[in-house]
Amino acid sequence: MHALLRDFPTLLKERPTPPCLSLYQPTHRGFPDNRQNLIRFNNLVRSLQQSLAEHVSDAERQMLLEPLRQLSEDNAFWEHPQDGLVVLRAKDAFRVYRIQRSVPELAIVADSFHVKPLVRILQTADYYHVLAIDRQKVRLFVGNRVVLDEEELAPEVPRTLTDALGTEVTQSYLSGSTGQAGGTIFFGHGSRKDEIAIDTERFFRAVDRAIWEHHSRHSGLPLVLAALPEHQAVFRRISHNPHLVENGIDANPDALSIDELRVRAWAAVEPEHRRRAQEAIARYTAAAATGMATDELSSVARASVEGRIDTLLVDADRQIAGHIDEEGLITTDNAHAPYDDVLDDLVEKVARRGGKALVLPSMYMPSSTGVAAIYKF
Repeated sequence: MHALLRDFPTLLKERPTPPCLSLYQPTHRGFPDNRQNLIRFNNLVRSLQQSLAEHVSDAERQMLLEPLRQLSEDNAFWEHPQDGLVVLRAKDAFRVYRIQRSVPELAIVADSFHVKPLVRILQTADYYHVLAIDRQKVRLFVGNRVVLDEEELAPEVPRTLTDALGTEVTQSYLSGSTGQAGGTIFFGHGSRKDEIAIDTERFFRAVDRAIWEHHSRHSGLPLVLAALPEHQAVFRRISHNPHLVENGIDANPDALSIDELRVRAWAAVEPEHRRRAQEAIARYTAAAATGMATDELSSVARASVEGRIDTLLVDADRQIAGHIDEEGLITTDNAHAPYDDVLDDLVEKVARRGGKALVLPSMYMPSSTGVAAIYKF
């Protein structure tokens, strides 16, 4: 997930040279189902090969598929699956993402990458970060309501107090013992206690800044803080991360199992996800009343290429075969219908032009056309 969270904004801004191959595959973590992962992947690669045969030469087809064949032979890669796999390939691009959500099985050749499932995962699904921190170390997790995995920290994020403060840390006076909850209790007297507090705050400031710059700013995910109550108070007082949610996990994260951490994190972040969706729907309703929003598909398509859409709501359960050209016209001719989705084109065009795209379940959509757009002007 870490690669996808950091890379996706850049991916949207790029214009890969077609043909563009998009492979989506549900994968299994546990035995014996995980033995099917590679078999299904190779079947999808063969499907891409057959589609490419209709459009490119044998030499170009071999060039495009070679990285996928190499991935198929990478035994280490297949030893650590998550719940889904996404592979994007063009002449000038190759990306592989493991994701924490199962995806529909797809093998598509088109003029651009198929990105709507990724937008749904990153912008509207129930994803969040958990920052687990105490005075000695930092860990970051990414998860949703059903799964939580530890995420690799960016190299710039200090892992420990010593990483952050180096030789400036005051350690010589410290002594400690392990408390009942598993945390370390430090003893000091007078000014030494003050020095401990100062070091802790400096460490938390360094972590807060690095998490924002190298994780939260790129992902936009809500951030749940898991820490002892006294550390919660310090971190919240100094934090400048706008994605830090109000409710946290007031416990030593090392004393919680991964599933306990997930359950408590979801309880903290679920109201934030619900609030974001409700806020977007309310904005659309208000804008529609003043002529600053529409659910008419052809109007949304034209506005998407003109850069006039501020927020686009898209039905997650709809697919409209066809594509949108550079003039904003929708075509559904047979040459494109098997490969392209109009709604996917809309998501990509809006995101490339600085707008926001939210993919919502049908039951939450404020329109029946599959789209609802709020204009910038």
